[in-house]
Amino acid sequence: MDFSIKVLDPKTAIGTLRGGCLVLGVFENRKLPAPQQDLAKNPAIGAALKSGDLSGKPGSTLLLRGIDGIAAERVLLVGLGKADAFSDKNFAAAANAALRVLATLGGTDAVLALPFGAVSGRDTDWAVGCVVLTAQEQAYRFDALKSKPEAPAAGVRKLTLLVDAAAVSGARTAVAQSVAIANGIALTKDLGNLPGNVCTPTYLANTAKKLGKEFRLGVEILDRRQMQALKMGSLLSVANGSEEPPKFIVVKYQGGKAKDAPVVLVGKGITFDSGGISLKPGAGMDEMKYDMCGAASVLGTLRAVAEMKLKLNVIGVIPSSENLPSGRATKPGDIVTSMSGQTIEILNTDAEGRLVLCDALTYVERFKPAAVVDIATLTGACITALGHHNSGLFTRHDQRHDALAEELLAAGRASGDTAWRMPIEDAYQEQLKSNFADMANIGGAPAGSVTAACFLERYTRSYTWAHLDIAGTAWKSGAAKGATGRPVPLLTRFLINRANA
Repeated sequence: MDFSIKVLDPKTAIGTLRGGCLVLGVFENRKLPAPQQDLAKNPAIGAALKSGDLSGKPGSTLLLRGIDGIAAERVLLVGLGKADAFSDKNFAAAANAALRVLATLGGTDAVLALPFGAVSGRDTDWAVGCVVLTAQEQAYRFDALKSKPEAPAAGVRKLTLLVDAAAVSGARTAVAQSVAIANGIALTKDLGNLPGNVCTPTYLANTAKKLGKEFRLGVEILDRRQMQALKMGSLLSVANGSEEPPKFIVVKYQGGKAKDAPVVLVGKGITFDSGGISLKPGAGMDEMKYDMCGAASVLGTLRAVAEMKLKLNVIGVIPSSENLPSGRATKPGDIVTSMSGQTIEILNTDAEGRLVLCDALTYVERFKPAAVVDIATLTGACITALGHHNSGLFTRHDQRHDALAEELLAAGRASGDTAWRMPIEDAYQEQLKSNFADMANIGGAPAGSVTAACFLERYTRSYTWAHLDIAGTAWKSGAAKGATGRPVPLLTRFLINRANA
C-alpha cells in the first residue's frame, strides 16, 4: 500500500479531487465534519444522509457511485459515531470499516477526507498512523506454506490522506514511522506463524543475519561451545533434550553516539516448547510454536528502528532453544548453575523461559545498558490475571524503575498496545526458596506470573530493568489463530520517545 499526505486546502473544493473513491466521515446526527459540510448540498449525498441508509454509527458504511458534481468515481460514507464524543475507538472503527470496503473496489486509489485532527485525546499524527497500521494489518497474509496461496486482493493500493496544513510535516513523519512499525509487525508475525520444524533457533539466527545485511546491523551468533565457555548452564539445560542446536543471538543497532549507553531488548526464543520432561497436555500444544514471540518481537522492533533510522543505540539479545523430552533432557529435581554463578533447582522443566532468560540477563551486563527490557511468553498465569488485552509489566519499585515503567505504560497507551503494571515484592521471593539450591525455578501456583518475574529480577540488579509477559497478547487462538505482532508497537513507541527526549 502506498500512502501520501495532501494539504486540506480550504480554497479547494473536496468534491473536485479526482480518484477511484472519496471517503467522507458522517456523524450520528447525519452531519459531515466541518471541512466537508458543503458536500451535504450535493443532491445525491444530501439524499443519502436524509434517507437514513447510513446510521452514522462507528464502522457503518454506504457506497455511492457516479455522483454528479463529484470528480471521484465513488463516494464512500463511513460512520464516525457521536460528534461530541469522537473517540479514538470510534475513529479506529471507521478507518477499519472504510479500508475493508476499499479493498473490494475496482479502483486503485482513494482520498480519505476524515477528521484526522478531531479525535478526542489524540493528535493528527496518531490518526494518520492508525490508518496506515490498519491498512497494513488488513493486507497481511500468511500463506507461504500453502500449495495454492490465495490470490492477492485487488482494490485500492494508493491512499491519499487529507490533513490541515499545520499538520502536514508531522503527518508525513507519522506515515514513515507507521510503515516501519508495520514492517516490523509483519516480520514478527511471520516468525511467530512459522511452524517449529521451519523456525528453529538456526532459522532465527539466519533471520538476524539477513536483517544485519539489509540494515547494516552488527550481528553475532554464539553456538553451544561458546555458551559453554561463558558457563550458561541454565540456558543449556533447556537445550539438552533437543537435536536442534541452541543459538545465542546478539543484534546491534548503532543510531546514537558511540559512547551512548544502549537500550537492550532481550527476547525469549523457545522455538517449540513441549514442556520437556514435564510434558504439556496434547491439546493446543501446536500453539507452543509461538513461544518464541518475544524473540520475534525483538527482531521486528529492531527492523522498525533501523528503517526509521532512530538516533539511539539499541541491542537485541535472543537466547534461543527448543524444549523437548529425550534421554538427555533435564529432569525435575536437577540442579544447574547459571552464568551468574547462582544455582537453580529445576522443579518443573516447563518453566524453561526463565532459565534461558536469566543467562541472557546476566550476559547483557557487559553492555552497561541505559535500560533493559525483556519480552517473553512466560506464564499462563499472566493470561489468568490479565486476559488477552494487556501485557503484564513487572519491575522494581524505586524512582528509576518507576520512571521506566511509566515510559513503557505511556508508550503502550500511545500505540494502543497496552500493558498493566504488576507487583514485584520481596514477599513473593519467599516462594522461590529451595532446600538444595539458591532458588527453585517455580514458586507454586499462587501468583505464578509474579514469582516468574521475581526469578528474573534476581539476575538484573546491576541495571535498570523491566519485564513484559506477553503470553496473553502475542497470539490469538481459534478462528483468528495467528501471531499478533505485539508488543512491537509498544516497544517501538518507547524507543521513539527515548530518541526524541
